[in-house]
Amino acid sequence: MKRRRILIITICLVVIGIVLGVVLTRGTSPESTLTTVNVTRGDIVKTVFVDGSLEVSHKAYLSFGVTGTVTEVLVEEGNNVTEDQVLARLDAPSLESSVEMAELQVEIAKEQVKAARAQYEMALIKLDEDGPPPSPSEDILEQQVDAAKASWEMAKLNLKIAKLNLETAELNLEKAQIVAPFDGMVADITISEEQEISAAALASPAITLVGTGEIQMRGLIDEIDVALVKVGQAANITVDALPDETVEGTVAFVSPTGTTLIGVVYYETTITLEGSVEGLRDGMTATAEVIIERRDDVLVIPNRALQGTLDAPKVVVLVDGQEEERNITLGLSDGIDTEVLAGLEEGEKVVIPAYEERQGRFFGMM
Repeated sequence: MKRRRILIITICLVVIGIVLGVVLTRGTSPESTLTTVNVTRGDIVKTVFVDGSLEVSHKAYLSFGVTGTVTEVLVEEGNNVTEDQVLARLDAPSLESSVEMAELQVEIAKEQVKAARAQYEMALIKLDEDGPPPSPSEDILEQQVDAAKASWEMAKLNLKIAKLNLETAELNLEKAQIVAPFDGMVADITISEEQEISAAALASPAITLVGTGEIQMRGLIDEIDVALVKVGQAANITVDALPDETVEGTVAFVSPTGTTLIGVVYYETTITLEGSVEGLRDGMTATAEVIIERRDDVLVIPNRALQGTLDAPKVVVLVDGQEEERNITLGLSDGIDTEVLAGLEEGEKVVIPAYEERQGRFFGMM
């Protein structure tokens, strides 16, 4: 008896639910069961994303050019330096002596040139004094002139050699010190005073110097998008470390040669940053949104409202509570919204198809 009562109650509840559903459905307008959006005006920007990292425009890994003992490290990490400033020195007495010796050799060679020239001029004077008529000694005097001239030419050649030796000695002495090639900041120091610099250590950077001015982004463009990216196009750059900051930039370079990574061809690009944001650092992960094309203040609808095909796009418009299928002409798309060139007016309501319906009728612009 108890089971029968429960069964009757259950049946009654089901019937009541069905009746309520029918009544509520009859009392609901078609518009209230549809998802619609208004045709609005807005901006459409087509972009290509480039992933990469920031790098300073100037970066130098500096090291000594000769072996020796470090006598002076004249900077610390974080110091700002100027071009041609000496940053560190080696103890190089032999190199200093070589420069002094070469300087003396240049002075000696200069004096030898003067002496040889004087001898040549004296030989010419003797030849002129002998005068006409020709005498047996004239041949001897001419030979003396030729010999003096040859000595003078040899002395000038020796002077050139002495100057070259001095330049070489000075260059070797310069290798015993590290000099800043540009204005910048000391980013890293791996040497210390009294440290012995061996031949093997010459291949490792002793001081790393970075420029404090221009920062650029180096990234890779997929082969599908590379044809769209041109030098001079604007870009908006964001970095992972500063997600709330955006820096404007300009495409400065797109490589003509590709690099294959995991079966996909990429092309290297350089984007210069035109603005300055505090906190940007060399090596930070960055993403650039390169602006390929944009349309401002145009009619816009979401791509999920589109139906039909690429050649014949259409939408469903709600007019006086009734659905009306309408052909439209499309313009630029950013992958989410699309510009409408013809077929719709601002303020009209466009029906968003149900997901299952879009799967069969939507033409792939989601």
